Amino acid sequence: MKNLMVTGGAGFIGSNFIRYAFEKTEFRGKIINYDKLTYAGNLSNLRDIGEKYRSRYFFVKGDVCDFKKVSETFKKFDIDTVVHFAAESHVDRSILGPEEFIKTNIEGTFILLKASLKESFKKNFRFHHISTDEVYGSLGKSGYFYEYTPYAPRSPYSASKASSDHLARAYYHTYGLPVTISNCSNNYGPYQFPEKLIPLIILNALEGKSLPIYGDGKNVRDWLYVEDHCSAIWKILKEGKIGETYNIGGECEQKNIDIVKKICMRLEERMPSKKNLKLKGKRYIDLIKFIKDRPGHDRRYAINCDKIKKELKWKPAYNFESGLEYTIDWYIKNEEWIKNIKTGKYKKWISENYSKR
Repeated sequence: MKNLMVTGGAGFIGSNFIRYAFEKTEFRGKIINYDKLTYAGNLSNLRDIGEKYRSRYFFVKGDVCDFKKVSETFKKFDIDTVVHFAAESHVDRSILGPEEFIKTNIEGTFILLKASLKESFKKNFRFHHISTDEVYGSLGKSGYFYEYTPYAPRSPYSASKASSDHLARAYYHTYGLPVTISNCSNNYGPYQFPEKLIPLIILNALEGKSLPIYGDGKNVRDWLYVEDHCSAIWKILKEGKIGETYNIGGECEQKNIDIVKKICMRLEERMPSKKNLKLKGKRYIDLIKFIKDRPGHDRRYAINCDKIKKELKWKPAYNFESGLEYTIDWYIKNEEWIKNIKTGKYKKWISENYSKR
């Protein structure tokens, strides 16, 4: 890998991956961050990286649905590796407005595959597609998702990601494009946009706002600390077999209600509620509010990642408790980042979506 293009590199996982590649691997090439900068894209996620690696880090503002712009970027930077994170990724928003999910996640992936095919003559070219465990549907109280589990998406978001997976796989089988795919469980960690459960609960609690939980709060997810996800992707890029799919999980199943309670307990230790004037005498746990469940809310996800552990010798370094502790501490210590997020794009998102929860 000499010239690595990361789509959606200003987002949560993409920015963490760029940071990981520069700071925790042997990589010595260039990284081109290609991002449209929608509401969840934030260049401040990589401000220090841009300053530290001026000759090796480049940002291109562009839409993955823009074939001309994508092709120009490929040629300008002589791209030999693509890691495709760019996607609309929030289930709630896909229910309220599925059009953007269909366009970005399906058409955008097609455009990238089409452009990549023209570059695939290069030695060791690679296209890695990032996907989700949600394409597999929902599980009962037992069982796991495997790489061979039939797809059964149940939301516009997961349906769009399932389609993009099929496209990537088809370009490998039909055209010989060197593709690998990974399906991950729920990510959490630093720089995550506060529409997702963990950062939303942390920030709402600190501000004395209600902690909304869908239904009875017993929906189960497997949680993957974002740095573990990045290390797994790096393993696949370096050692993964072309044409293969790898599940990436944190092996940390948690009920939503238990996560919220753990966050409240951790915040009591770090920033006691009795000292938080915004709570007006309440404890963090008193802010929990059960709300109407969202349509088609999958009951349980649990991912089996034996394949990547066995074949590529990867395993998660963080359990849920350690990952959650690092995450909460990061949000407490990064008030400026939070302040910047909560103005402009985030403020608009709150006004358009939070009232509908």
